Amino acid sequence: MENERDRVQVDYQGLLKEISTLSTQFDMFRLLKKVTDLYGMRAFMVMRLPGATTQSLQTASIISSWPAELLSRFDQAGLVLNSPMVARLRRSTLPLPIDLDVEAEGGDSRALAISELFGQFRMPRAAFFPVCEPSGERGSVSLHGDRPLLGGQEMLELLMISTHVFDRLHDIGRKDVKTTDDLTEREIDCLNWTAAGKTSAEISEILGLSEHTVNHYLNRATRKLDTVNRAQAVAKALRTGIIS
Repeated sequence: MENERDRVQVDYQGLLKEISTLSTQFDMFRLLKKVTDLYGMRAFMVMRLPGATTQSLQTASIISSWPAELLSRFDQAGLVLNSPMVARLRRSTLPLPIDLDVEAEGGDSRALAISELFGQFRMPRAAFFPVCEPSGERGSVSLHGDRPLLGGQEMLELLMISTHVFDRLHDIGRKDVKTTDDLTEREIDCLNWTAAGKTSAEISEILGLSEHTVNHYLNRATRKLDTVNRAQAVAKALRTGIIS
């Protein structure tokens, strides 16, 4: 484990103040990217705790910097269903550092598959911070990377940051209008087909449009939904009922 005396000091009190000023998911994305870098990690994910029958992590994700290929392969392999990690998050509200390589040593084929997958993206270690909305809905903020496991002081700081992040995202989410009025029919079509796993080239053939036009619709829908990329646009559209 990293010697905490040698670690870079983080102004986490300043980060908490900054979180309170954020007004969009894109602002939060940039803030969490900064937090990820400050703590020497590679990616983050904020999610609502997946239900027992949830088969796609993408639908539970609120905001994430996971590589799109990693998220796609994770869902294609059905790794969220009966996930030991999700089960642990349901059983406890304590922060959880985890080394996937260690988990794989004494685990089953699923644990080995998860370890190998995240290892390919240089994210074999993670820290999960259980959080809760005022309504009682539970979620998690997690950081992933290949540095040594986070130390005790870092875990405490990130638990506080995660709590503030989830609460602020709840406030931002309440401002979202659950309507399709702002999205055109074509934008919704493109989101639906993207959710079905189709590429822009495939969607262009299905809808009889050029690939450039499909990309234009998807980029515009992404901006309208105040999301950072297509994967998050699809996740938000699913979550808010714009697509199903």
